[in-house]
Amino acid sequence: MRATYPAPRSPAPAHGLHLRPWRPADAAPLVEAHRDDAMRRWLTDPLDDVAAARLWIDAQEEAAGRGERFSFAVVEETAVPGDDADALGASGGVAGQVVVRVPHPGAPVGEVGYWTAAWARGRRVAPRALEVLTGWAFASFDGLTALELTHQESNHASCRVAARCGYPLGRVLPPWPPRFPDPGHVHVRHRDG
Repeated sequence: MRATYPAPRSPAPAHGLHLRPWRPADAAPLVEAHRDDAMRRWLTDPLDDVAAARLWIDAQEEAAGRGERFSFAVVEETAVPGDDADALGASGGVAGQVVVRVPHPGAPVGEVGYWTAAWARGRRVAPRALEVLTGWAFASFDGLTALELTHQESNHASCRVAARCGYPLGRVLPPWPPRFPDPGHVHVRHRDG
C-alpha cells in the first residue's frame, strides 16, 4: 500500500493572496478561465464544461487525500481584519491555480505548476502565488530539498515567473510530441535557495 502524507494545512494568506482547496462552486469560473486562448495553448488538458470541471475538482481533493498532489485555487484577498481564513477572497474570484506534486513521503524533489486567469494577468498573481506555495511546500514536507518547475521553452512568461521566484534554469528537455511539441525548460529551486 502506498504511504501518504498527513494532510497539511493550506498555505497561510500572504502577498495579498489566499491559496485554498478547490470547491464545487469553482467549476464555472474554472471553465471560464480555461476558455482563454493563451491558457489553452499551454494546458495539456483544458476543461471544456462544468461537468468536466467538477470531476477535475473531485480529482484534486482525492489526490490531496492520498498525499500525491496539492492543488489550490488562488484568490486575491478581499476580506477585512477579523475575517476567518476561509472567507478570505470569497468575493475576489479565482485568479489562478498553483499545485505541488511530491511523489512519496520523504521524496527529495517535488514539482510545482501554476496558471493565471486572463482577467488577473499583469498583477503578478503567478509569482506571488508561486512564492507562497514554495515556502509552504518546503515547510510542510520533510525531506523535500528541491522543487522543479517545467514548461515549454516557448512559454516566455513562465520563464519570467520562474526567475522572479528563484527558480533558475536547470536543464532543457527535448520535445515529446504530441503533448509537448516544443523543447521544455526545467527550473529548479533548492530549499536553501
